[in-house]
Amino acid sequence: MTYDIILAGVGGQGVLSIATIIARAAMIDGLKVRQSEVHGMSQRGGGVQAHMRISDAEISSDLIPSGGADMILAMEPLESLRYLSSMKPDGILVTAAEPFVNISDYPDVETIYAAIRRLGRQKIVQAESIAKEAGNLKSVNMALIGAASSALPVSRDALAKSVHDTFAKKDPRLVEINMKALELGEGVA
Repeated sequence: MTYDIILAGVGGQGVLSIATIIARAAMIDGLKVRQSEVHGMSQRGGGVQAHMRISDAEISSDLIPSGGADMILAMEPLESLRYLSSMKPDGILVTAAEPFVNISDYPDVETIYAAIRRLGRQKIVQAESIAKEAGNLKSVNMALIGAASSALPVSRDALAKSVHDTFAKKDPRLVEINMKALELGEGVA
């Protein structure tokens, strides 16, 4: 089994945070993980992307071949569309609904949603609303991981342990907040 994920967003949105949680969960489950570096203009609000490969066998390359991604997991809807050529025909796209408008000619968001909805498997996640309900707007990432979790090759227990291990040292309250965001995200159809 190999499961390939394109992580996409805009610099500063937390692509690395998502990668950390998912990679730790995979390793907790005894899987192997390879990840490319984040590429893009991360310090200027430009688009960034990373490749994550999860497998039960050795992984020879960090990079996902064109048309080979099982999932695009995006922090921003326009960025999610940028990588469609990387996704398998039966792949899933999971994206935050909230646009990061960093260019003057940002397309109409309803047009972007319509393009996403035409895909066979997709989820547009009201991640900011979920994060707010969980108690911290910074938990948007956990809401997205929760929404993607049913398609990820990692167990729920491993995700919970990864969230705990990531946030317990920073502030124990963050564990509770991020777990709530993860759970609320899991409820997204």
